[in-house]
Amino acid sequence: MTAMPLDRPAREAGAPGLAALQARLAEDLARLNYPPANWVQPVAHPDVGRVVDVVVVGAGMCGLVAAFALLRLGVRNIRILDRSPAGMEGPWVTSARMETLRSPKELTGPAAGMASLTFRAWHEAQHGAAGWERLGKIPRPMWMDYLRWYRQALELPVENGVEVRHIGPQDGLLRLDLAGAREGFVLARKVVMATGRDGLGRPYVPPFADGLPRWRWAHSNDEIDFRALAGKRVVVVGAGASAMDNAAEALEHGAAEVRLLIRRKQMPRINKLMGIGSAGFTAGFPLLSEEWRWRFMHYALTQQTPAPRNSTQRVSRHPNAFFHLGTGIRGVVATADGLAIDTTRNKPFAADFMILATGFTIETTVRPELAGYADRIALWADRFTPPPDLANAELAAHPYLGSAFEFTEKLPGTAPWLADIHCFNHAASLSLGKVSGDIPKVSDGAAWLAQGIAGSFFRRDVERHWQWLQAYEKPELLGDEWTDAEA
Repeated sequence: MTAMPLDRPAREAGAPGLAALQARLAEDLARLNYPPANWVQPVAHPDVGRVVDVVVVGAGMCGLVAAFALLRLGVRNIRILDRSPAGMEGPWVTSARMETLRSPKELTGPAAGMASLTFRAWHEAQHGAAGWERLGKIPRPMWMDYLRWYRQALELPVENGVEVRHIGPQDGLLRLDLAGAREGFVLARKVVMATGRDGLGRPYVPPFADGLPRWRWAHSNDEIDFRALAGKRVVVVGAGASAMDNAAEALEHGAAEVRLLIRRKQMPRINKLMGIGSAGFTAGFPLLSEEWRWRFMHYALTQQTPAPRNSTQRVSRHPNAFFHLGTGIRGVVATADGLAIDTTRNKPFAADFMILATGFTIETTVRPELAGYADRIALWADRFTPPPDLANAELAAHPYLGSAFEFTEKLPGTAPWLADIHCFNHAASLSLGKVSGDIPKVSDGAAWLAQGIAGSFFRRDVERHWQWLQAYEKPELLGDEWTDAEA
């Protein structure tokens, strides 16, 4: 396995250390008979040879826990591909800029029900019980360190520097065209797209940014040189967590002023979905009617999720930070010395640089991996028409997924191989709930995914399993255990 940088603090006195935790985890896994033998019947292509059973695209949190769930069920012929360098997967040390995670430290996240695999176990191994009690919110870089350890501790076979350019059907299988460290292609029976928040879309750029010089603005998901903003006038568009995080970064790097332009007249204050967060909601959401699922997500979307309190205070403690509520943007024009911003309050703003904290779209048709057939994927717009007062184009664009996160066909019979591509990312939320992107219930989602894939393999290969059943001849009894009295 490739070594990864682990910027971990020194072990505190009295803490058992990661070596002891690793030994405990190994014992736990052994007692759970992990890893079980591979039971999936091998498949070969006449020209390529043995086919991979599952390729997991993405080795961030979702990709890692999905791979572990598959391995625990004896689906061992897998590959995990990620385009990022080792230890840099996901957003945690790249585009994410919050100081701490929103999620409470007690959540077990990707631990898959194993106490020795939790963040708490990892933290206490280095800092002891007292260190755990002192910890408030989880620092964002520390979470990445935990995920690096998670990958190493489970010996997950991640291949870094490998980009999946395209996924398409070939000879009853899926062909993945690769670039980077593994050029060429691979054939697989199943693909899991664990591709993150923008895994089925792209960063949303409002029309008013069209035609502006690219060096005058960035999306919050972009790499931004905040040092270059020292002494500059910065405008941030949005009021969510990423708006606060990027505004704070600009301020902390010496921006002359940062103005947040917020379309709403009041900041959202309540994270509504936390009010019903429970095992019942997680397990029950996929069982609800389409109308109920739509209603829940529509309400949460329109209410919006507020930025965390500490993220907002990180901005407001600077005297040169300004919150402009009820301020939408009519248009933006590039000038000789910056940007002129026209707003709905008839109040112009001037800026040297603009950061768009405007979120992400869900658009199957813009993903290069799905090029050539994205229009065959069923969306919620194809399956459900909401009441007029609940109409929502953003929700309508979500893919309409099956119970194992698999794509479904817009027109039955036209692209049956779509059922072999599993959408284990944020775009699954309307179909199955918040189980494939957020920390709290990602282990539940991974378990559903793995069980669905394992069941699909067995059903597909049932004739071969039937033959195997009939051919099995290892005796339990040898014939000398009894005497036939009648004989």
